[in-house]
Amino acid sequence: MVEIGPTKIATLPNLITLIRLLTLPVFVTMLLVNEQRAGAALLLGVLGMTDWVDGWIARRFNQTSQFGMVFDPFVDRTLFVVGTGSVLIDGGVPLWFCVCILVREVFVGLMMAIGTLVGMKRFPVSIWGKRYTFLLMTAVPLLLLGTSTHVTADAAWLGGWFLGIPGLVMSYVVGVLYIPVVLRNVRLGRAERALP
Repeated sequence: MVEIGPTKIATLPNLITLIRLLTLPVFVTMLLVNEQRAGAALLLGVLGMTDWVDGWIARRFNQTSQFGMVFDPFVDRTLFVVGTGSVLIDGGVPLWFCVCILVREVFVGLMMAIGTLVGMKRFPVSIWGKRYTFLLMTAVPLLLLGTSTHVTADAAWLGGWFLGIPGLVMSYVVGVLYIPVVLRNVRLGRAERALP
């Protein structure tokens, strides 16, 4: 682990997060250009799982950093939006499901961006935020696999809905609960900046 400036940037978790971001174009190409739904679904599932891997490594080996606290959620949201958007364009997964995911992500993304611009104090993602992310990042690849010709397609389709509906509901509940948290941290951030 290398320390750069006041914060740690060159850490294994941040490297894994960077690889996740750089692999996104491969997923998009597999799905929308090569039309390999099964392969794209597998890759998207692996990319989703790496989020849990880098988080575990960061906590287990004390490699958390201020940079990682910003970079990881940014990449997660990018993966989520690009992945779901690509699946929507592909047309395999129902339009309403993809749109519901994207509307929620855009809303929360804008809320966080505006909060940051007005001086919001950074805060960690809630455990429920991590849980809904896990459910949806597992559901979307399963639903995509369910539209392929893979031998497990039928089981994947059922599993995708089994995880996807609770994940979608949970994502909206968490999004609403984030509103007072963001407002409180905006006040805290401004108060801290006002201190001499």
